[in-house]
Amino acid sequence: MSYPSPAGSAGVGSAPPEQPTATGQGAGQGAGQGVGPSAGLSGVPAQGRSEASPGTSGGATLVVPERRSAFREGLERFRRSAVTEPGRLRLLGAVLAALVVVFGAVTAWQVSDRADAADDVLLRSQPLSAAAADIYRSLADANTTAASGFLAGGKETPEVRRRYEKDIATAGRLLVEAAANSQGSAGARRQISSLNEWLPRYTGAIETARANNRQGLPLGGAYLRYANDLMETRLLPAAQDLYRAETAQLDRDYAAAKSWPWAALALGTVALGALGWAQRRHYRRTNRVFNQGLLGASVVTGVVLLWLAAGHTFARAGLEESDRDGARSLQVLNEARIGALQAHGNEGLKMVSRGAVTVGDKDKYEAGYGDSMNGLAGPDAAHQQGSLVQRALDLADDDAGRVPVEKAIVGVRTWQGRHTGVLEADNIGDYQTAVDRVIGTGDKESTGQCFDVVDASLAKAIAHEQAEFVQAARDGRDALGGLAIGAAVLAVLGAAGAVLGIGRRLSEYR
Repeated sequence: MSYPSPAGSAGVGSAPPEQPTATGQGAGQGAGQGVGPSAGLSGVPAQGRSEASPGTSGGATLVVPERRSAFREGLERFRRSAVTEPGRLRLLGAVLAALVVVFGAVTAWQVSDRADAADDVLLRSQPLSAAAADIYRSLADANTTAASGFLAGGKETPEVRRRYEKDIATAGRLLVEAAANSQGSAGARRQISSLNEWLPRYTGAIETARANNRQGLPLGGAYLRYANDLMETRLLPAAQDLYRAETAQLDRDYAAAKSWPWAALALGTVALGALGWAQRRHYRRTNRVFNQGLLGASVVTGVVLLWLAAGHTFARAGLEESDRDGARSLQVLNEARIGALQAHGNEGLKMVSRGAVTVGDKDKYEAGYGDSMNGLAGPDAAHQQGSLVQRALDLADDDAGRVPVEKAIVGVRTWQGRHTGVLEADNIGDYQTAVDRVIGTGDKESTGQCFDVVDASLAKAIAHEQAEFVQAARDGRDALGGLAIGAAVLAVLGAAGAVLGIGRRLSEYR
């Protein structure tokens, strides 16, 4: 029995129905389609590759799936899940948790930086600035005391000698402390090295001058002027540069401690807004007013953001108060105290040199006295505005700070009147009377006593302002206490709340 061939073709070799054709598609493809390998390739799907199957006579094809990387597989799955509500919820939960965690991390980082800068202000840069001012003051006072002792000749009192030695010892001790703590400034270290180099030379010249002076040798005056030149050209400029370097570091630390943490504030605002939007989305899709997890995350984020803003505001206020009422006042008072020392030192050196050192047609040391006194308090009460004592009086914020400055102003005015008497005695050739009116020998109303009153009053004002600085700076630093750790912990809790809130919504799809 024979079977008819399809499409009008006849042939004895036609395959019965239960035997597939070589192409796997039947012979009913119509005329023009062959049964060889080329005909088999024409039906290969686009996603795969066709190969001849072994053991088949007609070149049968085998489809091999295309290989894809794990990343592409994951991306494809993500795309498929992102178009479903559960997938969107998972993505939303991950984004919210990441925002809260990043907000907490940035807050902890920026708060830590500002707390470290506040610590530097309180414990390092301001104390170093004050120490540099004390180094300058100790050196200037030692130079002034040495000149006073030289004027006394063989009558130099033990008190004067002890005061000089105390000043030199104080300067040496403060230099050691500054060298140990001044870590960031190469300029400061360079000035400390210069001071350590020239201080022994200065003390050696002073001892030589004292020895010659006790023997009545005029060479002592030359050694004293040489020591004074070392002080004026080497030691005091180096001490002044050290003071400026440490004061500049103090200003940088203040700026770092008071700068606003804008990145943390911006991230906190974004995180809080995103949590609010997520809760609104939840309400619109489910008609449920609250999602406990998202609500808890919002509360935690709001607490951290409010804590950050309030804590930094209080810290900034405390640091600004310490700067305005403490550090600035201290700088002006230290400069005033140094000005008084320079004026008194120039008075003594004028007596030592006896007009031998001039600048133009003026005595060098008398001109120096005038410059120092004008900067300290002005030439008289009518021209006091802008002087150091007037600025210190303006910066004093209470009676405890104002009263010592007012007493110093009175002492300066008395000093200026007595200095006129020194000039009068010196101009008529009464050298011994002029010396007595400077150092106080035989005359209780001396300029030296006025200087002591001014110096003691300014020292009292400095002590008061230093205490105010420490208190205000400590308050500012403490306002940031615990904020870094608290922000990190609360951020983790907030992220957990966001994940739990989204997880509860996801459970409704299971």
